[in-house]
Amino acid sequence: MGRTLPSLLEIADPDEIRRKLDALKGDDDLALRRGVVGVLKSALTEGRAKSRERLEQGAHRGRACAESLSYLQDTIIRELYDFATRRVFPAPNPSGAERLAIAAVGGYGRGTLAPGSDIDLLFLLPYKQTPWGESVVEYMLYVLWDLGLKVGHSTRSIADCIRLSREDFTIRTSLLEARFVYGDRELFEELESRFDEEVVKGTANEFVEAKLAERDVRHERAGESRYLVEPNVKEGKGGLRDLNTLFWIAKYVYRVKQTSDLVKVGVFTKEEYQTFRKAENFLWAVRCELHFLTGRAEERITFDLQTEMAKRLGYHGHRGLKAVERFMKHYFLIAKDVGDLTRIFCAVLEDQEKKKKPSIGRFMQAMRRKKVIRGFSVETGRLSVSNVAFFEKDPVNIIRLFHVAEQHGLDIHPDVLKLITRSLKLVDASLRKNEEANRLFLEILASKKTPEITLRLMNEAGVLGRFVPDFGRIVALMQFNMYHHYTADEHLLRAIGILSEVEKGKERNEYPLAHELMGKLKSRNAIYMAIFLHDIAKGRDEDHSDAGASIARKLCPRLGMGPGDTETVAWLVQNHLVMSDVAQRRDIADPRTVRDFADLVQSPERLKMLYVLTVVDIKAVGPGVWNGWKGQLLRQLYFETEALLQGGESALNRKGRVAEAKEALAARLSDWSKAATERYLKRHGDAYWLSTDTDMQERHARFIEGVKDQPLGISSAPEPTRDVTELTLYTQDHPGLFARFAGACAVLGMNIVDAKIFTTRDGMALDMLWVQDPDGGAIQEERRIRRLEDTIRKVLAGEILPPDAIEQRSRRQRRADAFSVAPQVFIDNEASDDYTVIEVNGLDRPGLVHALSRALFHLGLTIGSAHITTYGERAVDVFYVKDVIGHKVTNANKKKAVERHLQEALADPMKKARPAKRTKREDATAAA
Repeated sequence: MGRTLPSLLEIADPDEIRRKLDALKGDDDLALRRGVVGVLKSALTEGRAKSRERLEQGAHRGRACAESLSYLQDTIIRELYDFATRRVFPAPNPSGAERLAIAAVGGYGRGTLAPGSDIDLLFLLPYKQTPWGESVVEYMLYVLWDLGLKVGHSTRSIADCIRLSREDFTIRTSLLEARFVYGDRELFEELESRFDEEVVKGTANEFVEAKLAERDVRHERAGESRYLVEPNVKEGKGGLRDLNTLFWIAKYVYRVKQTSDLVKVGVFTKEEYQTFRKAENFLWAVRCELHFLTGRAEERITFDLQTEMAKRLGYHGHRGLKAVERFMKHYFLIAKDVGDLTRIFCAVLEDQEKKKKPSIGRFMQAMRRKKVIRGFSVETGRLSVSNVAFFEKDPVNIIRLFHVAEQHGLDIHPDVLKLITRSLKLVDASLRKNEEANRLFLEILASKKTPEITLRLMNEAGVLGRFVPDFGRIVALMQFNMYHHYTADEHLLRAIGILSEVEKGKERNEYPLAHELMGKLKSRNAIYMAIFLHDIAKGRDEDHSDAGASIARKLCPRLGMGPGDTETVAWLVQNHLVMSDVAQRRDIADPRTVRDFADLVQSPERLKMLYVLTVVDIKAVGPGVWNGWKGQLLRQLYFETEALLQGGESALNRKGRVAEAKEALAARLSDWSKAATERYLKRHGDAYWLSTDTDMQERHARFIEGVKDQPLGISSAPEPTRDVTELTLYTQDHPGLFARFAGACAVLGMNIVDAKIFTTRDGMALDMLWVQDPDGGAIQEERRIRRLEDTIRKVLAGEILPPDAIEQRSRRQRRADAFSVAPQVFIDNEASDDYTVIEVNGLDRPGLVHALSRALFHLGLTIGSAHITTYGERAVDVFYVKDVIGHKVTNANKKKAVERHLQEALADPMKKARPAKRTKREDATAAA
């Protein structure tokens, strides 16, 4: 397929459009305008379709597509203006005031447009507005609006433009990019000349400062990292606006007209300019396709669009990466290039600014004695090198540079970073084997100062991925799911930063135990290395935990770590997900859960390290993923396992623990009569006493005593520190009760994260549900709690059918629709001594827990506890169940029936949740 740019006349032919407009007949102004709109709309639709076709076929690069759309818009405006001034409002003898120039400003002024971009126009007048000029402008605007275009417009005199641009940086930037489209060219050239002389001259510093500050605010608003997995192609870090900002500043400071002039004025080398063009081409291709695909000015590449975007832009799966992951990796590498260009540009600006200082100032600065640290000179707090061959003479200096910067808290001069980028070939197998280089790197990684900042700088410079090639494989690697907020390399670097914060106690209130344990670990190097490597094998065909452990066994000795630390790091990487899975997906109150976990961990030291690794890993996934509930579960698992590893369980048998729990509660109920206390203590089975603490038991006792004559008792206790609200429900037990409770929560969009279900010896249900609002926080407002209680009562009374209410309330989430999660059901009779553990994996949807628990009820199973976890779009729900006579589910036919019914619930939760007649065969199977 040819790559030469086809003629723009195929996008829009001005002569053809003019012929069609001239052929319009009639004296009716309204009918004539409708005819004009019809001709121009046809040209606009055909031109856009041709631009899209060429972009997707590869005949257009991204910028060429944007330029062709700008050309199309120029043509429409020129022919419309020509028609308006010839046929509708002719001026046979125009006065000096009846002059008008049309200029494109803003993004349109750059000569590039995306399909959904605003059309920003300046109607330029010599003096004040005239009736003729007002009529022409009004006619044009009505036609453009009738075409469905979003038009931003202003009608100003030259004097207005000069005055307003002095007052407002936004207007100044808009006029900086003004481009003549049609009309009186002399008028536009007068504006250009006066703008240069009266606005730009002598104000470069204030403009640069304002634009860089504006960029920082924009980054903060769009997401500080350029590696967010749903990036904003226009406003995000590393996006088009960053490139625009570079050119605005260059245009203002150097008065260049086009990006190629940046080489002439010494801002970029030819290679750097090519990087600029490559980034611009790619980002424009993405933005144009995004607008074409959505039919609107969508700037965020959301999950539901990424797969189709990758397909239309010609990406294919390769070497374990999906097409969409390869497309997004390309995006993030381009965003990194934009960051590099920004750094280079700012360095040049700074260097040239220094040269403007008076000569005596430069002389005095040169006379000052420069500080030298291990061969590096320090200038104004930044490390520099003496000559361009510095790294070639000793490649270890590449790693040493970052080590010195880390140890002394110094920045690195941008010129040195440029030299590093050009010297990357020196980071080869020989340097990777160098003992000194490896020692320095390990010290950087486990530094007590700012390891994240230094490692990030090494990554931005391209050094980290070459020195640790396995890390290089995950640079810009996106994991196509809703759980991870960042690319794989960004996740690891953030994790190092969070670990450093934990160690320093910066967020001690958020994770106090992790901070305490960090001070007790025997090997800091091991925990930092485990954090650095835990996801380093992402994006491979094999399991990333196993592959990561293999990488650890090779890399740790290379970096000078001993056999003991190496094996510890490998074990931590291999098992880095286990503690999180057990805490969130198993019943910690079940003795078997803790016993099996302790058998895996085996030592208190490993337990400490695994706990710290787990906390840091979850926290580094992204904002809002870590919460108090997860923290509490992990702490509970840690303390229970620690006690077991230290011989705690053998010191107190099961019967003794039950007796001790009853004795402790009796002491709390000293205001009750002895008979009432003994009566109450006999109501609960052993499982209750072993699964709850004394505080909870006292709350339950007083709650039950208070509602004993009511058909339904509901108690709620918000726990903001754990980000959950505990609901306690007490009523006459009957089958399917938990399913109804789950349905009531789903009706209000609330999420159950955990549940414990008890039946007293006198046939009453005591269910505890821990719920969160849709944002993952505790439900605290009295109004919402009352509404939840009211909904539960209505569901139990049959006044609300959960499936109907859930479907009315929830619209399907398009983001989740972009994913497919293979439905899986696992039935495990080994994970608990008393229960069958059923784990269900599938796409998370409203009402899923309600549908699953209702299916279990229809199968004749009772739920002892439920543990609900979501990882973005993926739900992992675990139920501890028994059959109607209190046994595990062991019958092969029954297990098949369980799996089938749960698979049906995963496929269509609301269909499965609706009441339906069952066949006799199903009834027989369920009862088996």
